[in-house]
Amino acid sequence: MCNITKRFPGVIANDNVTLQLKKGEIHALLGENGAGKSTLMSILFGMYQPDEGVIKKNGQVVKINNPNDANRLGIGMVHQHFKLVQNFTVLENIILGVETTRHGILKMDKARAQVIELSERYGLKVDPDALIEDITVGMQQRVEILKMLYRNNEILIFDEPTAVLTPQEIDELMMIMKGLVKEGKSILFITHKLNEIKAVADRCTVLRKGKCIGTVDVESTTKEELSEMMVGRKVDLIVEKEEKSAGDVILEVENLTVKSRVTGKNVVNNVSFNVRAGEIVCIAGIDGNGQSELVYALTGLIRSSSGKIKLNGKDITDDSIRQRNIGGIGHIPEDRQRYGLVLDYNLAYNLVLQSYFTPRFQSHGFLKYDEIYRYADELIEKFDIRCGQGAKTIARSMSGGNQQKAIIAREIDRDPELLIAVQPTRGLDVGAVEYIYKKLIAERDAGKGILLISLELDEVMNVSDRILVIYEGEIVAELDPKTTTMQELGLFMSGSKRGIVA
Repeated sequence: MCNITKRFPGVIANDNVTLQLKKGEIHALLGENGAGKSTLMSILFGMYQPDEGVIKKNGQVVKINNPNDANRLGIGMVHQHFKLVQNFTVLENIILGVETTRHGILKMDKARAQVIELSERYGLKVDPDALIEDITVGMQQRVEILKMLYRNNEILIFDEPTAVLTPQEIDELMMIMKGLVKEGKSILFITHKLNEIKAVADRCTVLRKGKCIGTVDVESTTKEELSEMMVGRKVDLIVEKEEKSAGDVILEVENLTVKSRVTGKNVVNNVSFNVRAGEIVCIAGIDGNGQSELVYALTGLIRSSSGKIKLNGKDITDDSIRQRNIGGIGHIPEDRQRYGLVLDYNLAYNLVLQSYFTPRFQSHGFLKYDEIYRYADELIEKFDIRCGQGAKTIARSMSGGNQQKAIIAREIDRDPELLIAVQPTRGLDVGAVEYIYKKLIAERDAGKGILLISLELDEVMNVSDRILVIYEGEIVAELDPKTTTMQELGLFMSGSKRGIVA
């Protein structure tokens, strides 16, 4: 990609960027949220057209007008938010757009055999007949990889491939990527995670605010050097927090049980714990062990089957979502696009979603637009939300990290007693991660209770004051991060070990 420039209203997403990919290499693309990484890869995949610059493949200039052109040139892409049809099977999703038909009738036998053969050859292990809505996020990602392999793509673009995966799934993906390169594929790999770059990448190109800062050899470059290239300053990769004794109980959960809406089985099973003022309690576990349903029950998104939830001593088990929000609960949800934002609203409206009905923002049922936009401008400044058109920016057009910052700004600024943060740093760069950890620790130091749900073992160990491990819907251990190890934590998370819960 030579001298690529792409402009959007109010922002230059890519400013004269040059990127070279060698055959058989894993090339990482590193940059802050909004640095222009996804835009650059979307240009390569034909989803956007560059305003300036050219793309060459094997030395020849090529024109990529759309993703079909990209596929014909052997370029495939796994998007950060997967492009799968939820009520289709794995096999139907893989062949979608390149179906084999005879007299207008789908011929699936040959495709099925090919998909099974590809799945086995690359160690992807997917069930071709499973519905997408019934399989894990990690499996959905494997389906996206198989879509590329089925089309014989030789250049594979992975956009934030590990943002939604468990530690075990990340390790498996790294092995798959190495296997693909051995087979002669070339991989472009967008990530914020320096550990992953060090683990699999050969070279790394760094973007900052749309400009190319440089391309480095990964083996001879330290994580500290990479992070400084990315954010333009030294980043503290170690979380610093002072010892603090916890205060009164803010959240009390007693014998909480939640049934699955699909199977009717208990997905949260007789769970009891508390969160005190001035502490960060982390619920750690492999994805799919009841964490999501526990959070939905606490925030009012689903009803519990039995048990009690108390906030500052008051029973809120039957309260509505709004009553819980007004009563002092803040919620950073696990899926920012599905549960955190209205993507087609602008930033200002998204920032008042939980307070538009208060006297500050409405009078006699009419919204005070001037006050809403003034408030949005305050939060944009205070929380460093990067958006091309300020408060009027449509949420959908913002980078994933800045969408996350908007949610965090909205929730923290409401000054909740209890902040429930689910994967708050998912898909964020090291600068933003450092910033969010500081915000969480500042809330804790201000006497708030923080319930953190995380799949990132580093995050669990570094940020929490107390760790509760969840396995198959039950709390199986209560651990002190100062005295436990990552290996021990992993054993509890996988169900290999059970501990004593206080």
